[in-house]
Amino acid sequence: MDKIKIGVVTASDRASAGIYEDISGKAIIETMEAYLQNELIFCYRCVADEQSLIEKALTELEEEGCALIVTTGGTGPAPRDVTPEATEAVCQKMLPGFGEQMRAVSLQYVPTAILSRQSAGIRNKSLIINLPGKPKSIRECLDAVFPAVPYCIDLIEGPYMVCDESVIKAFRPKK
Repeated sequence: MDKIKIGVVTASDRASAGIYEDISGKAIIETMEAYLQNELIFCYRCVADEQSLIEKALTELEEEGCALIVTTGGTGPAPRDVTPEATEAVCQKMLPGFGEQMRAVSLQYVPTAILSRQSAGIRNKSLIINLPGKPKSIRECLDAVFPAVPYCIDLIEGPYMVCDESVIKAFRPKK
């Protein structure tokens, strides 16, 4: 079974300054550990809400061979929420369906989901997914989009992801 390198980027002024613990990054790691049966290697970054710092983290993680890079934070309408802009700046292809699905699911829980700007895109052989900042929302959004992630990684010639089907089922078209 392939080893999978997963990048985790938390965009937060306060967490990067040590003002509070990054529980969102930990929530991503715990979710990936629950979803995947592969051996996982996590590459973690916690950066301030600065577009250049987020772009640098995304680029470095792609260069380190992360097949999947998951971000948390910085997807709202506030002036310092720039994670989607950083993602778009480093990606060759954007995948708007991810953001559409995450917002649709989040709207079942909170009307402010329409303010979210989650997105996803491809940089070389890495899939980058932007998630909200709250652990509960992270899991809701990942539950909604992750079934498509392993096949997307297949299509960009990444490692073969094996899901724990008692937790989440990957969808791959029948050959």
